[in-house]
Amino acid sequence: MKLTVVGCSGSFPSAESACSSYLVEADGFRLLLDMGNGALGELQRHIGLYDLDAIFLSHLHADHCIDMCAYFVARYYRHEGGRCAPIPVYGPEGTEQRLTTAYADTPSASSMSEVFDFHTVKPGSFDIGPFAVRTEKVCHPVEAYAIRVEHEGRSLTYSGDTGTCDVLDELATGTDLFLCEAAFTHGKENIPDLHLNGREAGESAARAGAGRLLLTHIPPWTDPQVNLADARAVYGGPTALAAPGATYEI
Repeated sequence: MKLTVVGCSGSFPSAESACSSYLVEADGFRLLLDMGNGALGELQRHIGLYDLDAIFLSHLHADHCIDMCAYFVARYYRHEGGRCAPIPVYGPEGTEQRLTTAYADTPSASSMSEVFDFHTVKPGSFDIGPFAVRTEKVCHPVEAYAIRVEHEGRSLTYSGDTGTCDVLDELATGTDLFLCEAAFTHGKENIPDLHLNGREAGESAARAGAGRLLLTHIPPWTDPQVNLADARAVYGGPTALAAPGATYEI
């Protein structure tokens, strides 16, 4: 598998990065995990606008899904080649209604479903193209899911947005790459069931026995070097900060 960080800023885009969006590729299949603010533009640096095969939305906060509205425009109003066939979109219950409301002026109440084939995510295991995936509900103010993606014996686990929870550790057990949010700073923010800090992300990776840890979703007001040092203090495996445009072989 190949992972490309399309965007990794938390809450809103920074001067250097779009919000959460991660491209996972194997066997010619392209799966996008989240499409937050600014992600659609950055995605075109890596693949063609119509080259995606499926999309997974971890939850429906704008910094993880709002560029789906722009992608609707690109797919629905495409003049060359005609309207795009529906692409599978996996998201929490109410995803279609959320995106339709956010766009606010679709031609009809069902226009989104003409280019997006919506599938409701619940805890469980299923296939997306060549990937075997497992999703689990994590701790966030809205319905939110972490996802484990496996292909030919290799695995990537993406936390989405979450506070500390046992199910995340279990989902990431033995994973080759743990893409984990670290929005908060240890000793500064202490809001349960919202976000992890760098230390908590490192502790989760250690408990899971993850092969390596990649910290992401760090908002512009958080010092990423502090979170990196905090994670390394409690997790002995390779640890790095996600960076836009970076690629990883899994």
